[in-house]
Amino acid sequence: MKSTNDLIEIAAHSNITVLLHGESGAGKEVAARTLHQSSDRKSGPFIALNCGAIAENLMESILEGATKGAYTGAVSEKTGVVRAANGGTLFLDEIGELPYSCQCKLLRILQERAVLPLGATKPVPVDFRLICATNRNLKADIQTGKFREDLFFRLNVFPIRLPPLRERNDFESIAQDVWKGILQNANLYGAAPLSKSDLEKLQSYKWPGNIRQLKNVLERYALLVHHKINLAEILADEYKSSCVHEYIPKPGWNDIGEALHKYNGNKLQAAKSLGISRGSLYYQIKKATLCKRIAV
Repeated sequence: MKSTNDLIEIAAHSNITVLLHGESGAGKEVAARTLHQSSDRKSGPFIALNCGAIAENLMESILEGATKGAYTGAVSEKTGVVRAANGGTLFLDEIGELPYSCQCKLLRILQERAVLPLGATKPVPVDFRLICATNRNLKADIQTGKFREDLFFRLNVFPIRLPPLRERNDFESIAQDVWKGILQNANLYGAAPLSKSDLEKLQSYKWPGNIRQLKNVLERYALLVHHKINLAEILADEYKSSCVHEYIPKPGWNDIGEALHKYNGNKLQAAKSLGISRGSLYYQIKKATLCKRIAV
């Protein structure tokens, strides 16, 4: 990660276009915001757009804006994200999801450094810094005709790869920072950091969802630890009862009750019959008890 941080610092002190590569949840938007905050444009806007979350027929107006009356429903002028980023940074997340028909429009914007809003007759110059991110193999997408090669070379000026959490050697520092942020958001200032035992448990997993998944688990832990549900039980449930790669139906409370009755309260045998770990069974029992207590 040291070389990645070095590259981010180097790129921050320029207007060069950056393409961030990394798995989902690896912190690409955090890196983009760091680039912006460390740059000369930090006093300007940081505008983020997820290219996979916009309908294809809306993408043109979202990017370039529109004049009043340019289309049905355009009751006022639409600025568009490119002009909104004037003087600052435009972050296009999931750039590989940008519809092919819209890729040529983005290419023209980058070539001309100007937008042509829908309904306008003259281009509007825009000064912005572009950062893109993807978890896709864009070179493979070029071969299959899903991504324009000329646009790729416009974006791939300064590529930075964000390693997945399982490859990083600063896991403990990341986990403590995430935990500290969770506690601060809950106004629990001065609370104890994660213990050595907790860190060892966390580090024993591969984290396919990366930092986002780690944060989800720690937020769950912060909520449930006061109800005597420990981190090991939460991790067992995360990786056994709700596998991130394959859906495994969770046993309902009736199933658990029947299994415990069948095996005379033997939790190990009950867990085996349900296809879950004993730790996960304990977690489900505690969670069900907690839910009943709250309901009452």
